[in-house]
Amino acid sequence: MSFKSYTEALEWIHGTLRMGIKPGLMRMEWMLAKLDNPENKNKWVHIAGTNGKGSTLTFLRNILEQSGYRVGTFTSPYIETFNERISVNGKPIEDEKIVLLCDRIKPLADELAQTEMGHPSEFEIITTMMFLYFADYDTIDIGVIEVGLGGRLDSTNVITPLVSVVTTIGMDHMEFLGNSLQSIAMEKAGIFKRQIPIVSGVIQPEIRALYAVKAKECQSGLYQLGTDFFSQKQADRLFTYQLANRKILEIEVGLIGDHQLNNAAVAIRVAELLKEQQFSMTDENIKNGLKIAKWPGRMEQIHDNPIVFLDGAHNLEGMKVLVQSAKKFKSVPVKVLFTAMKDKEFTEMISLLNDIENVQIYLTTFDYPRALTKGEIEQIAIANNIISVENWEDMLSNWIARREEEVILVTGSLYFISEVRKVLLHY
Repeated sequence: MSFKSYTEALEWIHGTLRMGIKPGLMRMEWMLAKLDNPENKNKWVHIAGTNGKGSTLTFLRNILEQSGYRVGTFTSPYIETFNERISVNGKPIEDEKIVLLCDRIKPLADELAQTEMGHPSEFEIITTMMFLYFADYDTIDIGVIEVGLGGRLDSTNVITPLVSVVTTIGMDHMEFLGNSLQSIAMEKAGIFKRQIPIVSGVIQPEIRALYAVKAKECQSGLYQLGTDFFSQKQADRLFTYQLANRKILEIEVGLIGDHQLNNAAVAIRVAELLKEQQFSMTDENIKNGLKIAKWPGRMEQIHDNPIVFLDGAHNLEGMKVLVQSAKKFKSVPVKVLFTAMKDKEFTEMISLLNDIENVQIYLTTFDYPRALTKGEIEQIAIANNIISVENWEDMLSNWIARREEEVILVTGSLYFISEVRKVLLHY
């Protein structure tokens, strides 16, 4: 069959969500072999990590673009449109290309469903679409790929990149990755390939030691933030990048938060390793790229009066970073509108949010399969002495209409941030 429209193609893709998450590479390898291995037709950078993947990717993309390269990116989840998951130089894939790709991949998915491996998952289908698009429908100089979940068994882990990257390690997706930082770190280290350089932004000493051993096993050069290269803050959104034998001074970054200085330093180190592999770029390209970098839903100011920030702090590590960034609000009242998926550590996340000065926390839910029910938000709100909100859209609308001198911070699930962003862009 052929899909009659973009909407129909998208319905088929999202309909496969019911297949669940299926770790393992067998189905990917089977589909890609049937498509003449499109993953082998481009050069790649592969980025894993608990948080910071998207920001590091956007920093690196902008550096490469400023250097004159055509850059394909693969990210998840999307914030504005599904198409942005597969983009070239920041421009999302066109609707008709989604239809073409689905027409080619659906027969394979149906055939695979008849085997003992079973039907591919939604993420496996989207990952296959991405590899096929960059191989057959567009031309890129390099692709920067964000891992979906973990690393070792992630659908993207079928490539041999030019550089492997791990941004940060924290407790997330424990049901798939294990209940300790070490087990999560090792799953993410599953993207390390033999004799391929590794860049790490990880700060925990025990994980850094683990990665040093793993890199030695892979006979790969390992470049660790804080050991082999450094980020020295000069002011808000301004830092110095330093190696043993050189510095880049007064680098301005386009994203808010001190953690972004580390992500930017990781991106620079990756860029320098690409430079050693025939990519050409200057310090000016690097500085320009980092300055113009934007990433929706990451400490993004989307409204002025009152000030509204969106931040997809969807796990404990992200929430710690958000609370640190919120210190800049000083003595201004802060209203937090928050929700996350059912499997997240609500009590701990709410406890962290309570550390923000002059804060009032509102817990809500939204229309998504893994979101909390209305009954659950009421129970959590009572247990944590915060306010439950059934209709977040009305509440947000009222807050904005009042134009009070305050900061409104919308945070939690990136899927929720995507919904809120759509609404706020119409104000």
